[in-house]
Amino acid sequence: MAKITFLGAAGTVTGSKYLIEAEGKRLLVDCGLFEGSKELRDRNWQKLPIDPATIDGVLLTHAHIDHTGYLPRLTRSGFRGPIYGNKATRELCNLLLPDSAHLQEEDALYAAKKGYSNHKPPLPLYTTGEAQQALTQFQDIPRADPFTINPQFSTKPHDAGHILGSSWLELTITEGGKKTLVVFSGDIGRYDQPILKDPESPTRADYLLCESTYGDREHAAGSVADELADVINQTAKRGGAVVIPAFAVGRTQTLMFYLKQLVAAKRIPDLPVYVDSPMAISVTALYRDHPEDHDLDFTKQETNGDGDPLNLHEVHMTRTVDESKAINDVVSPCIIVSASGMATGGRILHHLAHRLPDSRSTVMLVGYQGEGTRGRQLLDGARYLNIHGESIPVRARVVDVGQLSAHAGKSELLRWLSGFQAPPRQTFLVHGELVALNALRDAVTAQFRWPVTIPEQEQSFDLV
Repeated sequence: MAKITFLGAAGTVTGSKYLIEAEGKRLLVDCGLFEGSKELRDRNWQKLPIDPATIDGVLLTHAHIDHTGYLPRLTRSGFRGPIYGNKATRELCNLLLPDSAHLQEEDALYAAKKGYSNHKPPLPLYTTGEAQQALTQFQDIPRADPFTINPQFSTKPHDAGHILGSSWLELTITEGGKKTLVVFSGDIGRYDQPILKDPESPTRADYLLCESTYGDREHAAGSVADELADVINQTAKRGGAVVIPAFAVGRTQTLMFYLKQLVAAKRIPDLPVYVDSPMAISVTALYRDHPEDHDLDFTKQETNGDGDPLNLHEVHMTRTVDESKAINDVVSPCIIVSASGMATGGRILHHLAHRLPDSRSTVMLVGYQGEGTRGRQLLDGARYLNIHGESIPVRARVVDVGQLSAHAGKSELLRWLSGFQAPPRQTFLVHGELVALNALRDAVTAQFRWPVTIPEQEQSFDLV
């Protein structure tokens, strides 16, 4: 009998891992890192309840680290099978996985230097070499056509509208001549957003796994451009910097799109913009290289003679450490976009340490901030932030621009679910904090009257 086991994103947002078993074959759908609180991060160091060498393959919905970042650890522990994803997802992982390893190596070295780690000596979860090894196991699958993995598993991807290459997946399980269809939402994007196509809705499934990141709330109404212009203009008048922790994949490109529109319309001054993330710079090039994901409006702008929709006149792409450090010397108003998006690591920490004590400046939060992250602490009004073992006072203004989220809000998730022509036998809600999971369960039950389950970590279910 086919079976599913929830090895991550059960009762929490990160660490997506779903194990499917049928006729002695094992397929892992997504393989993400846990992020956020220490309790969650510690799970990354724990052994999986199964031997990775017994997994026959991994199938990816998209490239974000909470869906792919455990892959080097999996291969280090004995997994030798193929890792399936579309070309854009593979190309993004070529950037994301080595960067994740590099950040962990840097953090371990810095912790050893400053002596603030409980581990002696501090070690990275995996190395750059181990990330490169995982990348050798990738195998491209079609962007939107059916693909047979083996006699037990076949899949068909659909646009999810979340980031470049993001898909929700139909997985057909064949066991004893019987076929069972499982839909994995991955992360569902938003409707009517720039650059990417809208999410496509599923029409049928025997079993459904639906993400619930924003299952308890809607994104703020109003114009993203108006909100950005207001914050940037106010900060510029004070003589401060706008510091934006932004995911290198998706959020940075959306910001660049809006900033170019605002500058072109003369709604904000043509301030220096520093994109201080080598990975975000490389990802932006990939966004240009995959027109199959672009929506009609973005395609028109690319072809109407106005130039690259993601290229600002005053943008400074800072790749080197010295270029990054030099931003600290900028005293005039400017915009700094840097990763990571939840301020869990990377160059953004140095910019926050430098700019948070400045009451003229603004920290703009532009995406989901997980429990236990520095971004969530800022969102919740923290007066001090611990960065590299030092307590940094928060005097800068902190603004949440929720409209820029790449995750569907509650009503958008319900809109995506409304495409089903018949109810799934069982709907599993995943990838959400408990409040969001419970709220979305109640909404689905009330609107669709479907059976809904919120699985627990390592819980298994037969797919009968």
